[in-house]
Amino acid sequence: MKKGKFLTDVYKKIDNKSYNIKDAINIFVESKREKFDETIEVSMNLGIDPRHADQMVRGVVSLPNGNGKKMKVAVFAKDQKADEAREAGADVVGAEDLAEDMQKGNLDYDRIIATPDLMGVVGRIGKVLGPKGLMPNPKLGTVTSDVKVAVEAAKSGQVQYRAEKTGIVQAGVGKVSFGSDKLIENVNSFIDAIQKARPSGAKGTFIKKISISSTMGAGININI
Repeated sequence: MKKGKFLTDVYKKIDNKSYNIKDAINIFVESKREKFDETIEVSMNLGIDPRHADQMVRGVVSLPNGNGKKMKVAVFAKDQKADEAREAGADVVGAEDLAEDMQKGNLDYDRIIATPDLMGVVGRIGKVLGPKGLMPNPKLGTVTSDVKVAVEAAKSGQVQYRAEKTGIVQAGVGKVSFGSDKLIENVNSFIDAIQKARPSGAKGTFIKKISISSTMGAGININI
């Protein structure tokens, strides 16, 4: 497949080398497109087998500069907790009515949060939410009585991550328009979070490879 002139110019800058994070980010910022604000994504190849429970890597990280994405958040809550969720900026708040709507296929959300007392309702649509990666989970802070904090965290650019079957973890960590300094901070925060999430069953080299890419651009290998 032929590469367009834009990508060809970027690849010339990369020259099949490994870069430190600062130099890699600078390449993307200096090569940014005029009419499209690309997302910067970090991909990490880990020395794990996620099929084993003691080697699973999953969690959340709050990026210092957000991720540049407008998050659409739905909350399962009632009464006072429902009011708190709305005040915190939740896009949709409900209970049985919200579950019925989602059961019909209305799942245009980036994050779903639930109070513990409504997990019975949420559980009935688990087969719908699970495949979309939207099922609330206490370990991710999306099953909580403190819905205000959970909604504000989601809206501020908190990123969820989970290792794929091949041991790869990846996430969008910001927009090219953030500039180099903010992107470098976000990339380092994400990598640091993954390092701290090393599971007990991981043996040998934990982080095998790191690469950074943009939405429509090249991937750059990071010297680790």
